[in-house]
Amino acid sequence: MSNNIVLKKGLNIPLQGEAALKTVKTIKPDVVALKPTDFKGLLPRLLVREGDKVLAGSPLMADKQHPDILFTSPVSGTVSGIVRGEKRKLLEVCVKADETQEFLDFGKKDIASLKAEDLKDLLKKSGLWAAIVQRPYGVLADPEAKPKAIFISAFNTAPLAADTAYVLGDEVGYVQAGVDALSKLTDGGVHLSVPENSPFAKISNVKTHVVTGKHPAGNVGVQISHISPIRKGEIVWTVSLLMTAAIGKLLKEGKLNLSRKVAVTGPVAKDPAYVDAFPGMSMKEIASFCDNSKDDVRFVSGDCLTGTNVGKDGYLGFFDNQVTLLHEGTERELLGWANPIRSKQFSFSKAYLSWLTPKKKYAIDTNTHGGPRAFVVSDVYGKVLPMDIFPIYLVKACLAGDIDNMEKYGIYEVLPEDLALCEYVDPSKNDIQSIVESGINLMIKEMS
Repeated sequence: MSNNIVLKKGLNIPLQGEAALKTVKTIKPDVVALKPTDFKGLLPRLLVREGDKVLAGSPLMADKQHPDILFTSPVSGTVSGIVRGEKRKLLEVCVKADETQEFLDFGKKDIASLKAEDLKDLLKKSGLWAAIVQRPYGVLADPEAKPKAIFISAFNTAPLAADTAYVLGDEVGYVQAGVDALSKLTDGGVHLSVPENSPFAKISNVKTHVVTGKHPAGNVGVQISHISPIRKGEIVWTVSLLMTAAIGKLLKEGKLNLSRKVAVTGPVAKDPAYVDAFPGMSMKEIASFCDNSKDDVRFVSGDCLTGTNVGKDGYLGFFDNQVTLLHEGTERELLGWANPIRSKQFSFSKAYLSWLTPKKKYAIDTNTHGGPRAFVVSDVYGKVLPMDIFPIYLVKACLAGDIDNMEKYGIYEVLPEDLALCEYVDPSKNDIQSIVESGINLMIKEMS
């Protein structure tokens, strides 16, 4: 089954620093970190101590709510650090990697004869159950839940996002194995959204949807809203294509292999390209891609809209295969907003003359060019969000903590990442993603 979805709303931000389609470095990590903060809904229970030896696939943490869900080491080595924050909140488990990697053997599996419960047990033991995200709310999936379907996006339209065809084009067989396995976990089938001319369009045992349009066309939440919107009482599971391939590798090779091509991108990146790395990679490993002598570079794990500012000493997120290097915009502009020319600034509303050069790329930095101000009610959100919801009323309901209106205006259908463009174009400069996140947290607290 295949159908076409054409999205007319959205925005492609013309940011400089797209990674060339070449891999310039294979990073043998010194230290990798597993971060509980990468998994929403996780209450971690530490299973190791400093000095413990681990293999790739050995458990480091478990979920207190579901003790059989394990979070495992991406590499073999020695536990070198356990980082805690306020109230002893667990922030990172660091592993100093071995020179030669060793893997815990989970055994190769015959996917055709594999039962759903056996697959769940394998994913929970290997650490790959964490790859499954449950909507609404974007939390760690409940193994006892019954999703109406599973959704996978085979492309990413975020600014400077890694090219999925380049990253996973030679792993179609692993993706197919992952899809075949995931289809056993739901009666509603697996929905795969692909762009035009995608190498993943030939994946079988899925319901294929060809999606075209500007960002956020690649967001799985936007795709779900056009395929099978989430209603109250319904749940769906989503898995990234990267993690689908990792599941396929686990089944076909019998080991946890989370290695991936990571796009090093951004306006301040020198010769942006790809590196072979692992999740939890230290940002120090890519220091050669930029000049940070003035300590004015922001290291973002992920894209510039939804990624996490991890700092120069931080680590790559579990789900990420992109690093964005941005200049910290601390400089003040002469005349500022009163200057109508501003040829070096991009404006969605065509407030500057830069709209006359539509193909130009911009060295956009982190400067917000002003602070928060009165919440202006306008239709600007609706111009960039191709979903059948009322985004401005949803955001106001989240601000007010109004659960009834949050339900009414679409809280079950969105995650903060889906409204990232609304934040970018917001004339009031509100932190829309944080507002939506607070609304989701309230829903989890009051509705669970």
